[in-house]
Amino acid sequence: MHRFILLIPLVLAYQSDSSKQLEEFKDITKIPIGFMTTSNGAMVETKHGSSTLNTRLIYNEYFMDSLTHFSRERIPERVVHANGAGAFGFFEVTHDISHICKARLFSSVGKKTPIAIRFSTIANERGASNTVRDARGFAVKFYTEDGNLDIVGLNQPTFVLKDPLFFTTFAHTMKRNPATDLPDANAKWDFLTLRPESWNTFIRVFGDRGIFDGYRYMPGFSIHTYQVTNEAGTPYFVRFHFIPNAGEKTLTSEQAAKIQSTDPDYEKRDLYRAIAAGNYPSWLLALQILSLDDVKNADIDVFDITKILPVDKYPLHHVGQLVLDRTPENFFAEVEQLAYNPANLVPGIQGGVDKLFEARRLSYRDALYYRLGANFNNIRVNCPFNTKPLTYNRDGRPPVKDNQKSNPNYHPNSFNGAVSYVDFNYFEVLQIIEREPNNTEQIRDFYLYGMSDEERNRLIENIRSSLVSAARFLQKRAIALFESIHPDFGYRVDQALASNFTMPF
Repeated sequence: MHRFILLIPLVLAYQSDSSKQLEEFKDITKIPIGFMTTSNGAMVETKHGSSTLNTRLIYNEYFMDSLTHFSRERIPERVVHANGAGAFGFFEVTHDISHICKARLFSSVGKKTPIAIRFSTIANERGASNTVRDARGFAVKFYTEDGNLDIVGLNQPTFVLKDPLFFTTFAHTMKRNPATDLPDANAKWDFLTLRPESWNTFIRVFGDRGIFDGYRYMPGFSIHTYQVTNEAGTPYFVRFHFIPNAGEKTLTSEQAAKIQSTDPDYEKRDLYRAIAAGNYPSWLLALQILSLDDVKNADIDVFDITKILPVDKYPLHHVGQLVLDRTPENFFAEVEQLAYNPANLVPGIQGGVDKLFEARRLSYRDALYYRLGANFNNIRVNCPFNTKPLTYNRDGRPPVKDNQKSNPNYHPNSFNGAVSYVDFNYFEVLQIIEREPNNTEQIRDFYLYGMSDEERNRLIENIRSSLVSAARFLQKRAIALFESIHPDFGYRVDQALASNFTMPF
């Protein structure tokens, strides 16, 4: 009873200053919330809860319950995107796109859909600093009436490779050396120079966009070009852009290093404090929209996730606003267990047509089974609570909830179990032919025209500080790669490395 009464004020407490959470809990509750119990619900007698000395341990159920649970508190952390933060809010439609996409979350102006957003660094482990130089995850879960829609993107507009065969290689080289358990510049630069298409992303990571001044100043991108359909079954192709209404704000390497020394959780703390103060972070959702004819007549591969779709050719169309107005009440329950999957799609949104998206449909699901069990969609934060799931999945590791009660557990059946629906205007997901990527032109344009002189200076210094630890043959290979992008790029990196070698010690 006490817990029910305290539910609303507890929610308010978690919107306050995160550093004073326990003090605020005490101010709100005034008296103890109730009698402590074991996980079985049995109340704990004072003698059992105060000491085990000179007693028989196995008869102290509080001791046995807490100690055996303690060894099982952790679940496998995410191999990538392990370190992050999440918050909750809503998406509101501001512009009608029903002629493009029939998904019901876009069905009318003013319609609101609950959302959960998780932000994360990619390479770092849990507990590492937020303010490292890295691309970051920007994942949005829409709790729609047709099931959950997950847009699992990044804060950069491109990805480092288009062939999923090399993803595990990429992840391994960005993490720790298996022998030394230390970051390895040789592995990192070996990959970056062997896969030159990665530089359409890494020129931004090593530039000013490599460290944002908090998640609320960070943009998000779907990376993939998604196929969507309208009610008539006409296909369109879109890229999602999440544009921070507070504007983009970044940190230099020096500023980030100073913050890391005093507050490694800076970005998470900034997010929570902003929400607590009622300064709710928000993003404009906009789409680049292409017709089937646009796809056929494009002079670039619009499905190549290592390439940017030029905004001047495919302009942004406003769709709505995303607002975060609630922080998690319990981080493990609501963020560590928050499960995103690119395969979580809804009628009208068919996903990316490229090979990497196809691979992600498998790998994300497999990771969730490993971390959270086959029933991860029954975990409260992952439940499609705006609809009623009717599935033929049964049993497995909890939570199973009602396990679909007495419904038939096989399909098809003759006993009125759930049946599939018919979409008479269904359009198959496009099949495409993908070729080896070549993004030198886009990288060159960004280096020449997408950066100021000061930004280029910082780019060169950030590359130097990372590349200087790599083997000399990798440095030469990197310089040659940069020269192929633009002679000035290679020359300046070469000079920066040379000056480092001649510095007095």
